[in-house]
Amino acid sequence: MIWAYPDFTLTVFLAGIFAIIYSIYLFRYWFINKRMKVEKRRLFTKMVLRTLYFALFLIAFAGPSIGVSTKEVKEEGKDIFLALDLSQSMTATDIGPNRLERIKFELKNLIKNFPSDRIGLIIFSTESFMQCPLTFDQSVLSLYLEGLNTSLVPNAGTDLNTPLKMALEKFSKDETQQLKSKSIVLISDGEHFGDELSDINQELNDNGIKVFTLGIGTEEGGTMPRGNGLVMDPNTGKPALTHLERKYLQEISSDTNGQYFELSSQTQEMGRLITALEQLEGGLANTRVVEASSNKYFFFLLAGLILALLDMTLPIKTIKL
Repeated sequence: MIWAYPDFTLTVFLAGIFAIIYSIYLFRYWFINKRMKVEKRRLFTKMVLRTLYFALFLIAFAGPSIGVSTKEVKEEGKDIFLALDLSQSMTATDIGPNRLERIKFELKNLIKNFPSDRIGLIIFSTESFMQCPLTFDQSVLSLYLEGLNTSLVPNAGTDLNTPLKMALEKFSKDETQQLKSKSIVLISDGEHFGDELSDINQELNDNGIKVFTLGIGTEEGGTMPRGNGLVMDPNTGKPALTHLERKYLQEISSDTNGQYFELSSQTQEMGRLITALEQLEGGLANTRVVEASSNKYFFFLLAGLILALLDMTLPIKTIKL
């Protein structure tokens, strides 16, 4: 017999508590009736009955499993690349404390929802860099996220093609060769100064890779700190503003059968993004046969309940008139 909760110390402790309390009850009952004619047989019957169903409850509590069977377990998994824009515009303060710090905080919470999936991190501006390959190690990924800043990439603009191409390349060269759901989470304020996106969108779609885009920022825009001052617009001589551009992000998600989400001071859609990723049908990563025992606690619990009901309904005559 296998026990689901083999904490016999707790079981013995509960049994001891029962024995002490019931002994006190018997002593008080006997003391009250010591000068009366007590029918000991009925009293003994009650004691045996109560001891039996309490013992049955303890056995049910321990979760007895009898017999062993085998079953096939299918292991499913997802591979997710986080592609994060680190161009200068991500320092804008239209979202407090700024766009980059806010998204770092949100991504740390996001990865906690996928403990059994591999997640990688790509950073980009005009170029892309593999910051962390696909991994199950959330602690390592969190460390990489904590160290992100805009000085890690060139800051001459933003090209949304480059992280998508890198993710596609890494997916296609994946040495594990396991059939998994593959997706990309592209996080940016939407500014795009590269080539047309239609070609890479088509390639991703042909390979069954969905892109979920997350636009971060506001339509009103925000200024960008630089040193002790602000980034200035050379044409106006005033602080430059960077705005959320939805167009390209919505195009990418639409062409790849993904979804577009937004994060701003008015719109908080990180929860919806996490839900969308969780609802992705994980590919079959592996199958294995495991032994499984059948928990029979219910039968002991049912027998104990029947005896308890019998105890409540069975009359006992302890005093003869």
